Amino acid sequence: MNGQENTYEMPVCDHTHINRELVAALKEQTPDDALLSRLADLFKLFGDPTRIKILYTLMEHEMCVCDIAQLLGMSQSSISHQLRLLKQSSLVRFRREGKTVIYSLADSHVVTILSQGFDHVTES
Repeated sequence: MNGQENTYEMPVCDHTHINRELVAALKEQTPDDALLSRLADLFKLFGDPTRIKILYTLMEHEMCVCDIAQLLGMSQSSISHQLRLLKQSSLVRFRREGKTVIYSLADSHVVTILSQGFDHVTES
């Protein structure tokens, strides 16, 4: 950087007046820390490309572990591990057909999250 230091500082609120009513109202509406922590954990699950691929695949069609592994070029073991995490967070569900376990997205909320995220990243 041309030998110059970066002197940028975060702006500080220079307001001497605090809107106490607004702050109090928003504080009352803000979910508690435990709920916000659960929400953060949910979004962490979307931070892994393999899990996103699995969810995106299941958005198109329900599938068994073998088919997902074949489609994504991964081991059944690694797909099973990711599906377990997704199931624990209620993002996917499963049903049995004989000895085969078929996975699908848990509900329309998951489709909405994926669709909205995809729309966001593909906007020009």
